[in-house]
Amino acid sequence: MSDNSLCRSAGEPSICFVIPYFGEWPFWFPFFLESCRYNPTINWLFFTDCGSPLDSPANVQFVHTSYASYCQYVSERLGIEFRPDNPYKLCDIKPALGHIHEEAIEGYDFWAFGDIDVIYGNLRKYFTPERLQTKDLFSTHARRVSGHLCIVRNNRVMREAYRLIPKWRERFSDTEHQALDEGAFSRLFIRHKNWPESLRLFAARFNKWYVRSEFIEAHSTFTILENGRRELPDAWCWLDGTLTNSLIRGREFPYLHFLAWKKNDWAHNSKVKLLGPAGLIENKKWQITAAGWRPLEEAKECS
Repeated sequence: MSDNSLCRSAGEPSICFVIPYFGEWPFWFPFFLESCRYNPTINWLFFTDCGSPLDSPANVQFVHTSYASYCQYVSERLGIEFRPDNPYKLCDIKPALGHIHEEAIEGYDFWAFGDIDVIYGNLRKYFTPERLQTKDLFSTHARRVSGHLCIVRNNRVMREAYRLIPKWRERFSDTEHQALDEGAFSRLFIRHKNWPESLRLFAARFNKWYVRSEFIEAHSTFTILENGRRELPDAWCWLDGTLTNSLIRGREFPYLHFLAWKKNDWAHNSKVKLLGPAGLIENKKWQITAAGWRPLEEAKECS
């Protein structure tokens, strides 16, 4: 289950997202792929039974396998019995994907795990070479590993860091989803979460895992205001690969994670209405709101 034919970026640390996904591509997947297209020096590697969408970007590759075969491969690589009925359990093994697919990511400087209910902005503008040089793990939340996008240095220590999760074999083997990526794996890096911030940060200086990691809020799901309040922007605007929102004007963001809209507002709308007018993707500019995708001209000003 390996493939090293993906294009590599020149003059920048190479990054490959590894994402197992089974079932059916969500209706918004063409927009996800378009945002990948505008990050041409970053690669995405899918293990899936969903097929290859038409006109996929060159930097996105699909390895076709059945769910049962993939679970068998995970079992062999980790030395456990991994046979969950629900593919959602795959979220728990995100921290181990670098080890599971060590051969596929050979030669990359970084590997990454994440979700597909996201739209990417300019990832390279956020994860600059200078930034990537400083740490071994990059989370886009301040106090936990961000399961929807986390970048990890491709070395043995980081590929096998998941082994420090208490009882990881039993918890990976358990068919029930346990949110290990944002829970137990996070606690390797972020400890004493409920301590006063100043005391927590002082203690963190003596945690080698935290010192070699970056935990900075990127405002991808909720925008965190200066007073600490979490708010959802009315609109996110995507224009030729640049992502902004209506709440913090004049600022670019690395990606949008639209979980809140997906679970709430979008659950009550038809896919046709949510996707907006025909040809919207080809316009290379759109807004994303609680009503789904719409022409950018209808958006509240994001810049």
